[in-house]
Amino acid sequence: MLELSKYDAACRALAEARNVDDLKDVINKMDALKEYARRAKNRELEVNAVEVRLKAERRCGELLAELRATGQFCEGRPEKITVLSEGQFSRVTLADLDASRNFSSRCQKLAALPTGRFTHMLNDWRGRALAKAEPVTFDLFVHEKADNRAKREAELGQRILALPRKKYGVIVADPEWRFEPWSRATGMDRAADDHYPTSPLETIKTRDVASIAADDCALFLWATQPMLPQALEVMEAWTFDYKSHWIWAKDRIGLGYWNRNKHEILLFGTRGNPPCPAPGEQWDSLMEAPRRGHSEKPEIFLEMVEAYFPTLPKIELNRRGPPRRGWDAWGAEVPRKQVAHAAQCRA
Repeated sequence: MLELSKYDAACRALAEARNVDDLKDVINKMDALKEYARRAKNRELEVNAVEVRLKAERRCGELLAELRATGQFCEGRPEKITVLSEGQFSRVTLADLDASRNFSSRCQKLAALPTGRFTHMLNDWRGRALAKAEPVTFDLFVHEKADNRAKREAELGQRILALPRKKYGVIVADPEWRFEPWSRATGMDRAADDHYPTSPLETIKTRDVASIAADDCALFLWATQPMLPQALEVMEAWTFDYKSHWIWAKDRIGLGYWNRNKHEILLFGTRGNPPCPAPGEQWDSLMEAPRRGHSEKPEIFLEMVEAYFPTLPKIELNRRGPPRRGWDAWGAEVPRKQVAHAAQCRA
């Protein structure tokens, strides 16, 4: 009961605090209470102590910001004032406040958080801490990293879901097919999801590729053997008609259910009337090329596309790495500065 009364008193002191010293006193008392609660194995009291400490730190950061705004606080060495005239004051430093630079930085970062964001972060941490899902500490930097990662992931999602505004006469696509293994317990180490993010068929089908295709356009669409029916669905959904295909014969054998895969399929479709190669200039339908990284396709097929359509504007969707010279590229693995100019996908 004595420790609970100390907690209640600290809450009142926090509400009544008017300066940094008052708040530091609350923080010190909460540190002592947290240690007592830890030894007593009273998790709720320990969490409560940390929560009050965080609120005190945030309020301390607000006061420091107010002092800085009025010129009364300096984190470095203040200007010397030998004689104080009327209305003039000497600025305080961290040393005057008996505070470290790290403490000041942490408090001001907490104060800079929007109230809603701070409340959500605190409630989220409290729920997990009470459920013993994480230690009874609050690491602001861990939460900052999680927040930054969420922003980066959202940005990446926008890049994945966005397509360029430009029109193309040639589109090469290697969709991130999601293929379900017979057993998720034993087969995921060999599934594409273990190497890069994949998408369900409907997501790929609704991608607005038609919006970047010229009236006369050629589509080269990679498909694995199990996903051949789905690839033909995608081709139709993207408004292309199937015409033919090529086979990539690999130098190494892979896995498979009914056979050991050693080839991959490049489907070809058109919309409108792109020019067909002249007789005798067609490439062989079977091309041999070594395997490289997981799902990485041989550049020889892009050389073939260039031979067929040397002047048409070309883009490669789901490109791995920087764009090929003379091409645009789009996808999660294209360096950010080199991705084709994008707008939000209308799909």
